[in-house]
Amino acid sequence: MPRTPGQRAGLTYDAVLAAARDVFAERGRAGLSMRSVAAHLGVAPNALYSHVADKTALVDALLDDVLGSLAPPPADADPRTGLREVMLATFDLLVTHPGLVPTYLERQGARGPRARALGEAMTVLLARLGVDEDAAGRVVRALIVHTLGYAALATADDASLTPDQLRADLEVTLDWLLVGASRS
Repeated sequence: MPRTPGQRAGLTYDAVLAAARDVFAERGRAGLSMRSVAAHLGVAPNALYSHVADKTALVDALLDDVLGSLAPPPADADPRTGLREVMLATFDLLVTHPGLVPTYLERQGARGPRARALGEAMTVLLARLGVDEDAAGRVVRALIVHTLGYAALATADDASLTPDQLRADLEVTLDWLLVGASRS
């Protein structure tokens, strides 16, 4: 069986993802392209397509990779505490990666396996709060959008509140959302 261009170049998915992280750190979202990642690796752009379908898939993989440092809440955690902690950890993570926040907003979150695992763990906890499966999807989305919004405020160039002040606000408002969700 013939090898694909990516295999002939000695590339792996992890190497492509690491190069995408480097390019993003150096050039931001605007500078991230299949060509720029290929140039960083010293290969032709077509070598990347053995590992990622296109730029959108590359961006999605990059976003999901960042989420890899978040541990899903344990299924036996107190539901409100587990949900609150995963959202606060998400906020903290996003604040340490301010360049990615607009990309998370643009892509409306992340779609990869790590994002799905977090969402599934959140759905388990919501079920333990009595939230049915249909409503759980909406609640997860609301929690993510809410947290992304606070992260966007915290990482804005002209933020009037500090990240610590916004995190304190987020803690309170997450509690409000979770109390409301458990009553639905």
